[in-house]
Amino acid sequence: MSTELIQQALSNVRYPGFSRDIVSFGLVKEIVSEPDATVVRIQVATKDPEVPEQIFKDCHAVLDEIPDLGAVKVEIDVQSPPEASGGGSSPAEGQSSIPGVKRIIAVASGKGGVGKSTVASNLAVALAATGAKVGLCDCDLYGPSIAMMFGSHERPMANEQEEIIPIEAHGLKLMSMGFLLEDRSPVIVRGPMATRYTQQFLRQVAWGELDYLILDLPPGTGDIQLTIVQTVAVDGALVVTTPQEVALIDARKAVSMFAKVNVPILGLIENMAWFECEHGTRYAIFGEGGGVREAEEIGVPLIAQIPIEPPVREGGDQGTPIALTPPDASPASSAFHQAARAVLNSAAGLSA
Repeated sequence: MSTELIQQALSNVRYPGFSRDIVSFGLVKEIVSEPDATVVRIQVATKDPEVPEQIFKDCHAVLDEIPDLGAVKVEIDVQSPPEASGGGSSPAEGQSSIPGVKRIIAVASGKGGVGKSTVASNLAVALAATGAKVGLCDCDLYGPSIAMMFGSHERPMANEQEEIIPIEAHGLKLMSMGFLLEDRSPVIVRGPMATRYTQQFLRQVAWGELDYLILDLPPGTGDIQLTIVQTVAVDGALVVTTPQEVALIDARKAVSMFAKVNVPILGLIENMAWFECEHGTRYAIFGEGGGVREAEEIGVPLIAQIPIEPPVREGGDQGTPIALTPPDASPASSAFHQAARAVLNSAAGLSA
């Protein structure tokens, strides 16, 4: 049987925890097909022993069903992930840091609708309030919202090196597909183009000297997330959830995704934790205690609980994130500044 047909069969084997297959990931290094035997050699860089075990089983599952392959032998070379800033690494090669950027922090969620972009925006603002130089990259190509949340309608320019010059607002450097489109223009791009745009936002933007680059990831665990961890060395990730179980289920998937690619989870942020009325009574609209229990179960800190407050929504709509107000101005602002302090402490731990 031709190696092309064997490779096609292996394209049905997904990297554990992701939707992308091991062939497109570049993990299949060699296929040797002889009349009485077939040898597949795979190379994986991971610290998780379950990853090569699962790949081994899945490869045999697809290859053992094919007649005329003879004896099938799957050889997996497990290597230590390359050391990056903070120890993050991807299943494939090509990952590197962004020149001038000290720390790259991803803000992720397993599902949409949990307020991840609101959290990413306010966290970036709160980090900047500590004196840090901060950038925010909106990696959600299909639902970009950072432009609105920062009240900017500028169009990015390019420098002499043909790098995109990020937009500046409220002391932050910003990049988003929202700066490149009209408000009503949809983003209609296939997977390969989405990958190319994501890589361009990360590698071809003149970010300059930054202490932190916050990546606002799209919801889920798809190709864009994989592109990001392949392209740059992510130092750590924050996972945003709401208290109810339906959100926590997907938050676990996001945590698992980062574990598979050796990106440390800095903590969980529970958004929409409660609503407090004018009389001081708290209402747990989306349930209570889910973030606390989940953080304990997976062994990461719950670094902040963000209450539901109309000024948070108003600030996002008007381009003035609530974290621009002093921490004592509202419980939500206080929680975002608390989250920023936790990120600073986590970054210090990574440096150690």
